[in-house]
Parts: sequence; C-alpha cells; structure tokens
Amino acid sequence: MIRQAALDALPVREALPALVSALDAHGTAVLCAPPGTGKTTLVPLVLAGLVGGGPRRRVVVAEPRRIAARAAARRMAWLLGEQVGASVGFTVRGERVAGPGTVVEVVTTGVLLQRLQRDQELAGVDVVVLDECHERHLDADTVAAFLLDVRETLRPELRLVAASATTDSAGWARLLGGAPVVEAAGVSYPVETVWAPPARPVRPPHGMRVDPAQLAHVASVVRRALAERTGDVLCFLPGVGEIARVAGQLGGVDAEVLQVHGRAPAAVQDAALTASDHRRVILATAVAESSLTVPGVRVVVDSGLAREPRVDHARGLGALATVRASRAAGRQRAGRAGREAPGVVYRCWTEAEDGRLPAFPAPEIRIADLAQFALQAACWGDPDASGLALLDAPPAGAMAAAREVLVAVGAVDAAGRPGPRGLRMARLGLHPRLARALLDGSAALGTQRAAEVVALLGEEPPREYGDDLAAAWRRARAGGDAYAARWLAEVRRLSRAVTPAGRTAESGTAAVGRPSANPAPPAFEERGAGRSPGGPAAPDDLAAGLIAALAFPERVAKARGEGAFLMASGTGAALGDGSPLRHASWLAVAVADRPPHSASARIRLAAVVDEDTALTAAAHLRTDAEEVRWEDGDVVARAAQRLGAVELAVRPLRTPDPALVRAALLEGLRAEGLELLRWSPDARTLRARLAFLHRTLGGGWPDVEADGVLLERADDWLEPELSRARRRADLARIDAGQALNRLLPWATGEAARLDELAPERLEVPSGSRIRLDYSAEHGQPVLAVKLQELFGLAETPRVAGVPVLVHLLSPAGRPAAVTADLASFWQGGYRAVRAELRGRYPKHPWPEDPATAEPTRHTNARLRR
Repeated sequence: MIRQAALDALPVREALPALVSALDAHGTAVLCAPPGTGKTTLVPLVLAGLVGGGPRRRVVVAEPRRIAARAAARRMAWLLGEQVGASVGFTVRGERVAGPGTVVEVVTTGVLLQRLQRDQELAGVDVVVLDECHERHLDADTVAAFLLDVRETLRPELRLVAASATTDSAGWARLLGGAPVVEAAGVSYPVETVWAPPARPVRPPHGMRVDPAQLAHVASVVRRALAERTGDVLCFLPGVGEIARVAGQLGGVDAEVLQVHGRAPAAVQDAALTASDHRRVILATAVAESSLTVPGVRVVVDSGLAREPRVDHARGLGALATVRASRAAGRQRAGRAGREAPGVVYRCWTEAEDGRLPAFPAPEIRIADLAQFALQAACWGDPDASGLALLDAPPAGAMAAAREVLVAVGAVDAAGRPGPRGLRMARLGLHPRLARALLDGSAALGTQRAAEVVALLGEEPPREYGDDLAAAWRRARAGGDAYAARWLAEVRRLSRAVTPAGRTAESGTAAVGRPSANPAPPAFEERGAGRSPGGPAAPDDLAAGLIAALAFPERVAKARGEGAFLMASGTGAALGDGSPLRHASWLAVAVADRPPHSASARIRLAAVVDEDTALTAAAHLRTDAEEVRWEDGDVVARAAQRLGAVELAVRPLRTPDPALVRAALLEGLRAEGLELLRWSPDARTLRARLAFLHRTLGGGWPDVEADGVLLERADDWLEPELSRARRRADLARIDAGQALNRLLPWATGEAARLDELAPERLEVPSGSRIRLDYSAEHGQPVLAVKLQELFGLAETPRVAGVPVLVHLLSPAGRPAAVTADLASFWQGGYRAVRAELRGRYPKHPWPEDPATAEPTRHTNARLRR
C-alpha cells in the first residue's frame, strides 16, 4: 500500500507541476532542491506515473555511488509499499535487483554509461534523471554529454532532468539547451555552526597523508559533540584509512561506532541508513554527503577534508589526493544535521579559513586520468571529444596522455579510432589498462586467474594485505573479511564478462559484443602473447606479475639494489623495509605514490616478474638504438637496448654516427660552456670587441656575448672543426679566435673596418699604444694609462663614437682616478690627485697646468737628459 502521508510530507511536491510542465514543453529541466525534499525519491515516482496519476513512463535514475543507488531504490519501494525489484529496482556493478515489472530503475552512472555504449537509443526509457549532478564526477559528465547527443540525433522525445541540491543551475540550463530551472523550497531545520579548530597548527594534507594530529583532533571533537549534544553523530573523513584510525581512537565511547564508505559491506551500509534505538557515531566518507538520509543524525563533525583524483602523466602515477573540501561540500555535509530536526555542525577549522576554501569541488574532467573517458568518447564516435556537450572541456595535455595509453594497450589506432578490441574493452566497465590486462591475461593464464588478479587491481587491497600482490591474491582467496567478499563478487562479474565468444555482461546479464575469432586479442599476439609468458600453469607469483605488467607496462621496474628500483617510465621507486619483494630482480608495480620531499616513489603493491614477462608486457617501450651523448665531461658512444628508461644491455660504439657525435659535442658546450674551446688572449679580446660593436652599432656586427647565442650559430663559425671533432680533447684544439673571424661581416665589407671602429690598441699623446679593454660590464671601452702619458690631451678619446672610460694610473700603475671627461678632470680632479701623489712620486712630473704640459712616460731625470 502506498504510504501517502509520507509522500505528502515531501516538500518537493510543490515544485512537481512546474517540473512536469517544463519537461512537456522543453523535454529538459534543471531541478534545484535542498537535501531532504524528496527530489531523489518522489520525483522519479511522479515522472513514472506510479503516484500522482500521470501517464506510465519508464524512468532511469542515475546516481554517482552504489550506496546511494541502493538506498534510493529501497526508499522508493518503501513509499510504494513494495519490495525492491517490483515497480522500483536498482542496478549497480555486480548486482541487479529488477524484474519485468520494474518502471523506475536506479543505476550508477557507470552502469548507464555502459548501456548507452551498447544501445545508443536507450530503447524503452522515457525519462533519465541525473541526480547529484553538482558532484561533477567524470562518468556523470560523460553520461550527460551522451544523452544530449542522443536527444539531438536519435530521440528528441527522451526527457532529461539534471537534479541537485547545490549546483551551477545556469551552466546546466545552458548545457541542456536553455532548459527551464525549477526550484523547490525545502523544510530547512536550523543548523548551528560551531568552529572547532585544533589548538595547535597541524601539517596540511599532502598526497594521501593526513597529519595524525589532525585525526586525533577530529576524534576529540566527536567526543566533545557526544558530551554536548543529543542524537547520532555523523563524522566526515576523507578515506577508509582515516575512518579506521579515528574509530580506533573512539574506544570506550557510549555509542555504537559504524564505518560507512564505498567498500563497506552492504549490511553496514544498511545499518547506517536504518533508525536505531541506540546512539551511534557514523564515520563516513563523501558517500554520505548527498542522496542519503541518515536517520537520527542531529550532529555533524566535519574534518574539512576530501579526496580527489590526481594523475602525474610524466611519471605514469595516478592516485587520490587529500584536499580541503569545498564550501559547497561543507554546506552539503552540514545539511545532514538538519534533515529531521534542528542540528549542529562542528567544523574542524576556523571561520576565517572557511572564506578561503574553493566554492565548488574541482570537476573530475580537469584533474583525473582521462584514459577511460577518452575510450568512451572514441567508441561513441568522437575521439577528441570536441563534439560533446560538456560543462568543462577536457585538458588537451591530459587527453594526449590518455590517447598514448589507449594506443599502447591496443584500444585505438594512431588516429584514435577503436577497433573490435577497443569496443570490447570499453564494455568491460574497467579502466583501459585493466581491460587490457584482463583480455590479454585471459589468453595467457585463463579467464579465472586473470579475473582474480584484475579484481585485486581494480580495488586496491587493504594495507594489512601487504605489498606483495601474489600474497594479497592468496589472502583474498582464503576469504574471511569484507574485502575478500567484494573481491569474489567482482571476480565473478569479470569472469562472466570475458567469454570465448567475446561477450560482455552487465551485472550478470549478458550483452552481445563484437565477437572475436581468437580469444587472444591480436594486439597481444603481436607483442608475444602467443608464447603465453608463464603459461596457464604459471605460479601465482609470476601470474600476478604478468597481469600487473600488462596493466601498467611503464611501471615494470628493474632492481638497483637494496630495495630500490627504476621503472620503465624513468621514475625511481623503493620498497618499504621488511618487504618480501626486496630481493626481486624485476617487479611489476601496481600501486605507487610519491611521499612528500622524496626523490622516488614508494611502492605500495607489486609482483615479481621475470625479464621475459617484462619485455612482453612492455614491448612497445623497447628500443635498440645508438646513443651518443655528453656524459661525465666527454662524449660517450654506445649501442643500448632499453625498456623505456631501464637499461637492458649496452656495448661501446667504435664508429658512431658523426651527426650524433656533433650533437653530443654541442650538448657538452651547452653544459660546460665555450671554455672547452682554446681561447687565447687575442681571441678573448676579439670576442669583446665584436660584442661592443654589436651593442653600439648593431647592423651586421654579430652578437657574440652569450654562449647560447653563439651555439645557436655553431654552423656559421665552428665548422668544419666541430664536425671533425670526436671528443673533448678535439674541442680544446679549436682556435676560438680564428673561428670567430668567420662571423665578421665580410660580405658587406664592414669587416675591414674592425680595427678602425674598435681598435685593439689606442695611441696616446706619449706615443704609447695602449690596449683597450672592451669587456667592461658598463659597455664602455676602458683605457688604463698612466696619468702623465695623457698631458696635453684636451678631449676624451672616442671609439665608434663612444667616449672611452679612462682609468688614470699612478706612476706605479695603481688606480688614481676614473673619468669619461678629461677636460673636466684637468680643470678640477687633477689638483686633488696631484696633491695626494706628488709627494709619493717626486721623481715624476706633476705640472700645475697638465693641459699644456708635455706628455711622457719617463721620470724628471730622464726628461732632463
């Protein structure tokens, strides 16, 4: 029997006429409804005609999480007075509860994505509701883009609703072709905010790490909330590890402690969503932010932390990162306390910090690994996703990296088009790396064993399983914990998904894919799979290694010694102390992260492989090439076999390619500078003179001041000597001055004026020819000359129109004065110099009027002879 009173109590009912009218007129709508209004439960029932008397339609509701999909289906079935699987059902990965009479089906966005790839028309579906679209998960954005494409090209009558409590309603309305925005008012109970920052500063999150002091503080705030308030406490934490740590610190509290996250057993999730007579503390990840009502909760403790995907394309490392939660997430979390009555939220940060938080979480499409998205787009017929209606375009760099992965695993060709293999991979519901490992591993080891290891890689085992993938495999097989139960269910799903006929399955229901005549995909055969590395009877250690290497070929790693390895990607990696893998020669690294301030990655999960397996799995990274480079101060030439950055074999090259040698010598000149050439004093002077002329006159006079500029013109001045050189010693024999002469403007005839425009020496009144210094930083040539040799010179000498800077020296050659204006110096500065030095150098002339005195480089006695 329909629970009419409960339906009438849902505030969203007031907005339903406007929503139905919007869909009738436009076919699309954006529904903004606060938490607890019934948008997830009442709206689908009304649109399906199960309540309210409307026409009967088939409605699919897409939720971002499995726990939300199951909970929404149970709630709607309860409102109808039915069991799940009758009028209302659900489908999540590995589980389907629905029947022939199901009208409303709640699915995860991942499941809906797979359905669209198999049936673009979505036959039999009349309305799709995209719930919690504000979370901007990549699957949800992709599903929205595909559905809009379907509406535009195949089924304009398909109705589409984007629903959320907090969202960019204008952006979604624009994306949905000018869809009307329908807002529902909620019955909002007041939620008091208590700011509860740590007493002492804590380290900010880095990577997956959260300061233990921060978690200890969160536990203390939970205890404070239990003492100060009534009702159940819902505490938000970023991940499973943090939940376990805080749970361990809540021993002895007078409440039942539940741990709710995506990996939690269904029984635990159900217990959290069911009212209890006992007081509870529910420690939860972001799965409890939206779509769910947790009965009895009056208090929320918010750690202020969240997890977002990150990917390091250069190192081939992808992982989750702990970040500060957005203000939108904070509002969602706080709202959990006010769903049934007035409540309170304890925020573990300051009010001042709150204003500096990001407004919304970062869309996954901007920050995540896009390989799976790129494969879905390619299979949809739009390899670069340029034709998809997306709120945010995928970053070009991330898409390029994704394309490289897809080509490497054989999912697409060089143009980005998927073949039968790529289509089959897309329908497995796995990341393309894992899909490759499942298909190719099944050919080598058999479907069951490949599925078992892939299931381990799909959901990383608990840390207590250790870092040895094969040992974790054996522990999961033994069973006895919640992870092992989930693992076994996923193994069954994957085993059903890979059959000799090339069929795939969704939650146990077979779906026809593109058949393959040979269960071993062609791409793997070409790379050596026909040799079946290890074979079907291979030991678990090597079998696990093969699957990990197939999934992450750029992470096969060769030992460096003492637990250190070098991955094919070029990233160093290290095992923890006490790891059973420390003595392996080769590893296939499945999970690694980069600790703060560490020069290498930390291996979290890996398996032993032999060299043959590594070469087979990562065959596309193998190179055989002549390597000629500048290394340790000289040219090194060798023939090297490499697997990415890992050196397999090397031998010296007796006759390396001269072009490669020349390039290596240039590399050395860039690294160590032009001082590797032979620079005589005349050569250095010539370089300085040319630099002066370039600065002063420009034109055809070459720029020779910076080494980099000269090296860019190596062809113009270092040939043919550079091409004849073979090693460092040959560079030292190249006369730099002779080479620089080649850069002079000979073609215009200006080269002949070098000595005129920038003379090497300048004749002074005494008859001496003094060398000019053109290397001065201030750009003026410097004339360093004894003061007495310039007597009678009224004007400062000029070079190329530039007055020289005169360094006047004492008779002993020590600096006495500096001037660029001799006339002014004779009239003023000279008197002070004469007064200071005449007594010190009495044998030299110090006339009162230097402008009319005879210049000399001799003493008074010599002058009297």
